[in-house]
Amino acid sequence: MDREACCGYRGRGKGRGRGGGDRGGRGGARGSAAGEGAGRGRGRGPPGHGATQVWSDQQPPPRPRHPQPRPHPHVGVGAGGPPGSQWEGPTSEGSSWASKVGGGSGSGSGSSGGRVVRGQGDNKWVEVGHTAPSIPSQPPLPPAPVADPVVEKLKLKEISEDSRKIIPVKRPDKGGELAIRTVGLRANHFPVKFNPNTTIMHYVVDVQLAVPPKNGRPVRISKSVLSEIRNKLSSDDPEQFPLSKTVYDGEKNIFSVVPLPTGKFNVEVHAGEDMKGGDSYVVTINLVNEIKFGKLKDYLNEQLLSIPRDVLQGMDVVMRENPSRYMIPFGRSFYPREPREGDDLGWGITASRGFQHSLKLTSQGLAQCVNSSVLAFRKKMSVLDFLWEHIPNFDINNFQRFRRDVEDALGGLKVTVTHWKNKQKYIIRGLTRENTQEYSFSQEGPDGQNPPRQVRIVDYFREKYDKDIKYKDIPCLDLGKANKKNAVPMEFCVLVEGQRYPKERLDRNAGTRLKNLSLVPPRVREREICSVVRSENGPCGGGIAQNFGMEVNTSMTRVRGRVLGPPVLKLGAQNGKVTKVTVDEEKCQWNLVKKSVVEGKRIDRWGVIDFSSNDYKSRLNPDFFIPKLINRCINLGIHMEEPLIYKCTSMNKLSRVDVLLELLESVKEEAYKKGKAHLQILLCVMSRRDPGYKYLKWISETKVGIVTQCCLSTCKANDQYFANLATKMNAKLGGCNVELNDPLPHFGGEGHVMFVGADVNHPGARDFASPSIAAVVATMNWPAANRYAARVCPQQHRKERILDFGNMCLELVQLYAQLNNNVLPDHIVVFRDGVSEGQFEMVLNEELLDLKMALQKIKKSPVITLIVAQKRHQTRLFLENERDGGSTGNVSPGTVVDTTIVHPFEFDFCLCSHYGSLGTSKPTHYYVLWDEHGFTSDELQKLIYHMCFTFARCTKPISLVPPVYYADLAAYRGRLYYEAVVEGQSPASATSTSSSSTSSSLFSEESLDPNFFKLHADLENIMFFV
Repeated sequence: MDREACCGYRGRGKGRGRGGGDRGGRGGARGSAAGEGAGRGRGRGPPGHGATQVWSDQQPPPRPRHPQPRPHPHVGVGAGGPPGSQWEGPTSEGSSWASKVGGGSGSGSGSSGGRVVRGQGDNKWVEVGHTAPSIPSQPPLPPAPVADPVVEKLKLKEISEDSRKIIPVKRPDKGGELAIRTVGLRANHFPVKFNPNTTIMHYVVDVQLAVPPKNGRPVRISKSVLSEIRNKLSSDDPEQFPLSKTVYDGEKNIFSVVPLPTGKFNVEVHAGEDMKGGDSYVVTINLVNEIKFGKLKDYLNEQLLSIPRDVLQGMDVVMRENPSRYMIPFGRSFYPREPREGDDLGWGITASRGFQHSLKLTSQGLAQCVNSSVLAFRKKMSVLDFLWEHIPNFDINNFQRFRRDVEDALGGLKVTVTHWKNKQKYIIRGLTRENTQEYSFSQEGPDGQNPPRQVRIVDYFREKYDKDIKYKDIPCLDLGKANKKNAVPMEFCVLVEGQRYPKERLDRNAGTRLKNLSLVPPRVREREICSVVRSENGPCGGGIAQNFGMEVNTSMTRVRGRVLGPPVLKLGAQNGKVTKVTVDEEKCQWNLVKKSVVEGKRIDRWGVIDFSSNDYKSRLNPDFFIPKLINRCINLGIHMEEPLIYKCTSMNKLSRVDVLLELLESVKEEAYKKGKAHLQILLCVMSRRDPGYKYLKWISETKVGIVTQCCLSTCKANDQYFANLATKMNAKLGGCNVELNDPLPHFGGEGHVMFVGADVNHPGARDFASPSIAAVVATMNWPAANRYAARVCPQQHRKERILDFGNMCLELVQLYAQLNNNVLPDHIVVFRDGVSEGQFEMVLNEELLDLKMALQKIKKSPVITLIVAQKRHQTRLFLENERDGGSTGNVSPGTVVDTTIVHPFEFDFCLCSHYGSLGTSKPTHYYVLWDEHGFTSDELQKLIYHMCFTFARCTKPISLVPPVYYADLAAYRGRLYYEAVVEGQSPASATSTSSSSTSSSLFSEESLDPNFFKLHADLENIMFFV
């Protein structure tokens, strides 16, 4: 039978088992980490301290090939865990292979026996109808210094990787109750009813050319051609392939509510209008699965252990079918084919307003989440018109001067041609070396009988298409494939619609315009979303969903929100005493007028490098800037002396790594001679944002060992600006800007707590080689928990799993002990960023295991909770009554939702912790995967919300819990290090200039060497990344 995950349940009860090692089960008492639940069984073992969760195995485990290490001579014990958790996996000789773990301990000598494990309490138990195979007895091994029973259980996944998985914890209660007020909200979740008796067929489609290419290489068939082939099948035989009852994902999968014929089919797709013949394809259709919607109902009713992904996949394709027929699909989003007037961004770029949607499993059942979206696209226009509009001062009569700009603007884009009626899309591979006037190619005679002859392209177009080429003094576009060229004059090429333009490449004005289009007020966004849902071209239109037994409610979901109260803060006062600060409930902001930081670090030895000194219009005025900065620091409680050194130089020094290295080392040495000690911080003034910023950070933080603070000479130098500068410098040097007045929830008097943040920074969309950068940060103080240290490491390209997560965390744990009189943290709360729900299994079964294994090296096994923080989701919250929110119409800071739109039974919630001054506020989705602390909803929500007030750079709460925010900053800093290594010249081996090293270093082992990312010893324990 299907088993349920039981961890996280509360209540008192007793578990009884006939197999050894059974403990208080799902009905076990809440208790402490050691647990209070009583277990009755016949296996003796130590009480547990850590959490365990369900293994989703459906078969009894196979006998291990090799003897497994034993954590304790009393084999067969169920490891201790949080109340109500369950662990199912192989145990010892003579015991039932399913051992129930509650929060308490059990005793007995272990005997073989029972097939059924039951428990009494508020929640039902699951039945396990298998007994473990007998394992030969072995002499007990001596225990390790710390043998974490959780780790030993986790090791058992080596026996059968596919049969045993940890799943997320369940919600510990019915949601939180803590609130200063409740508010009525609408969420952009639209309930979806489905017929559980519906069965749809899943077919896999394989499409090949009827006549294989002569070179034997596989040919990639574009999505547009695949769509045409599918439509041709339906139009040729609508009874066999009914378009209204089949949906297609555009690649290999077709879902149908009626049976389709299988086998091979010949389909001919015409290459152009009014043309005879075309390309012939062989389409192979095979039935691979029958998908029953009832499985989804079973999961929602907790009768299935894991999400039926096949059902969700089929339903998702059903909901995407209608908009994909009328709009441009882009990832999970859809955009209109014709842009709206007024959305032109200039430079041949336009903004397009579309939407994105996805299906969600929520407490109310299946729901469709729909959100509006804005992206920048290249216009559908002729290539030459695009060049005239996109490249500043483009002169077609002086083409050679702009050749590199043209290659950069057009490379990889798709075009169609106008000299003949061809619907095919081509990819621009580059430009021909010769101009059109000089370009010629080899042409065979009719039927290949005559020897080939050289033909000029201008003559070919005149004779073949009756077209005279106007622009003969510019190159042609190369639209060929592989080693076969296909030259076409530019004037006959048109850009295909729907080609995204990266927002980071927009100029400042276009970028601001795009940002303003996306920052729509809540009421406007709400109207846009409802319009999409009710549109005939939207996901709910066309009657397709109804044909598959699905019906979408076109009204948003109403949900109750709770507003949590802000914490009381601790700041300094001008009299040197600590003062309490109560923030207002609307914006939750505070100011530093007549106040100071909690702990200001003395800045006695600092210097300035003024890179702006040679820029006449934007250079810094040091006689104004330096005294104002010193005065503002002193007012904030940060004692600051005059700078030891003020070095004037030019922005050009930032462009050469070797020159910049020499400059920084000379400044450090000169300052040391004057101050008789190392420089504390170096202020670097720039006249503009410059690519050399990455070189500066890499050299100073990994080679020279200087903390740097950059600023722009052109910024408005008011009191607020100097206060921001001062607080960042104070945080980097180990000072404390703000603290919570009261202890963090849940952890009163229970030992030291470390908060960990982890994130992975991936390369850009068009980068196919650069490594991903993993970063882990952790708090280094308690109970304030607001000073962090970071570790950064490169890893495989686009690898989301943090490969060295355990060792990175272990290093930070050991550092914590060094900084806290050899006291190790008793509790660790990990916040993981950047993972989707499909990657939860990886985080639980790989990263968590890695962490647990690494922590065995210390003489302590901390209690661990693992939480995922998600910002890349589409859920938005709208006030039913605007008077319940702020002046912008957004929800108030501290608004939390943990019912209706969250997971049916797992532990997650949406928290909007910041004040939304622009656009529509996006809540952060927190998802608890593993919880040994036994948090209640109220405790965890309050903990996270209060932590959002401790971010060093702001005088307001931030939208994301600080450990994750800092991890993101640290990972981005690692990305800058990598780019500096690739683009610049390595100080370790000055063998090439910066201009020539880019391509050669990109794939070199040198650029992946962890030593290039290793922080200087003087910086590795401070918040250099703030």
